[in-house]
Amino acid sequence: MSDTFDADGITLERVRDYVWEIEQAESEGMNVPARVLASEALLEEIKEDDSLEQIRNVTHLPGIQQYALCMPDAHQGYGFPVGGVAAIDAENGCISPGGVGFDINCGVRMVKTNLTYDDVEGREEELVDALFEAVPSGLGGGGVVDGDAETIEGILERGMDWALEEGYAVREDLHHCEDEGYRPDADPSAVSKKAKDRGMNQIGSLGSGNHFLEVQRVTDVFDDEVADAYGLEAEQIVVLIHCGSRGLGHQVCSDYLRRIEDEHPDFLKSLPDKNLAAAPAGSELAEEYYGAMCAAINFAWVNRQLIMYQTRQVFEDVFEAPWEDLGMELLYDVAHNIAKKEVHEIDGEEKEVYVHRKGATRAFPAGHPEVPSAYRGVGQPVIIPGSMGAGSYVLRGGSESMATTFGSTAHGAGRLMSRTQAKQEFWGGDVQEELREENAIYVKAQSGATIAEEAPGVYKDVDEVIEVSDSLDIGDKVVRTYPVCNIKG
Repeated sequence: MSDTFDADGITLERVRDYVWEIEQAESEGMNVPARVLASEALLEEIKEDDSLEQIRNVTHLPGIQQYALCMPDAHQGYGFPVGGVAAIDAENGCISPGGVGFDINCGVRMVKTNLTYDDVEGREEELVDALFEAVPSGLGGGGVVDGDAETIEGILERGMDWALEEGYAVREDLHHCEDEGYRPDADPSAVSKKAKDRGMNQIGSLGSGNHFLEVQRVTDVFDDEVADAYGLEAEQIVVLIHCGSRGLGHQVCSDYLRRIEDEHPDFLKSLPDKNLAAAPAGSELAEEYYGAMCAAINFAWVNRQLIMYQTRQVFEDVFEAPWEDLGMELLYDVAHNIAKKEVHEIDGEEKEVYVHRKGATRAFPAGHPEVPSAYRGVGQPVIIPGSMGAGSYVLRGGSESMATTFGSTAHGAGRLMSRTQAKQEFWGGDVQEELREENAIYVKAQSGATIAEEAPGVYKDVDEVIEVSDSLDIGDKVVRTYPVCNIKG
């Protein structure tokens, strides 16, 4: 076992099992080291794109604390790698839209049921057709509700509270959502009219790309006690919803990247990559971006809530029972493109930092006050989707997450191929047929190209990603799930 790993000119030193470090080079402008959490097999894949160079660039951001981090599912992104985590001083540092991404609060939520796989087997086509009909997907407009200016303002300002007031949620849904589905720092006035207009007719929609709604069954239980606390058991049917803030969030990111270029050009020039564009902490622009980002976060939570609302209606129709009788409770909703002010212990002192999680999931451990009371004794649920053919995992926030990763872990399997390459390698119809005939997975999408882009072979081995998280005790295995049917844009 080697103590170093050479990645085409970037040398990583082994700190301990699954933890690798790119040494801080102050002469090159690095303010801290960079750390990559990965097995050697995953490093071989991560080194194939610009992820390592990008995480090294992140260390140049002023105010960054301890180290910049790459999760085991890392792949090349915009500025930050996807799978990047950075905690930056909220008083003397900066906040980076590139450290959040264009799809603000892209995230996942899992809905439980009391159905078993036997209840669904043989009815997959009926179910996937009904879900495809009820849940808007694909590029462009179309949502569950027809938005107007008052609606969009209410969603941006109040998040899941708006959904509760309008009858799309029950109180327990809020209790089982990160931050109870509401960011009080949201400032709708900091969101442009163009962004609001883009979001107005997309409220309650999956969008396209890697976003999906997937009916799954629990195949493996790794921790009986925690699974019981989460209400999960073998052969149970669950539903996973993965999407974000749609065109609204994309426009917020675009707007503020442009403003950073215009208002802080010297600051931008000091960074090794203009895609790291950041607003200095304490500046008017930083406060406005934070307010706009938090508003987009609220929008994304409502977006997923409305999709869950539609899903409950579909299950009521297909299984001829009220959703309450079907046990369709929200397990949890987690964000994985976000930057939030959090207090962390750094060098023995508590410090408020902007924790940027770009393609990374919050993973707070047992006892943390921000874990919902229902789960505080065992730790926060962490939901990590894999590919359409590989299944997904539910973890619990690990005991070492606060010390190792600012309370974070991976967010998925991580891409191996670009979308363009995937469409060259795979044919959507073939992938769809193979999944159905060989794996009994029913997939429906707006286009074959979308299925090709998301073919199982496009992604890293999710089992390997989870093994790293579990071994480091940043996110511990609870259950594994496997797809039954899937709808995509």
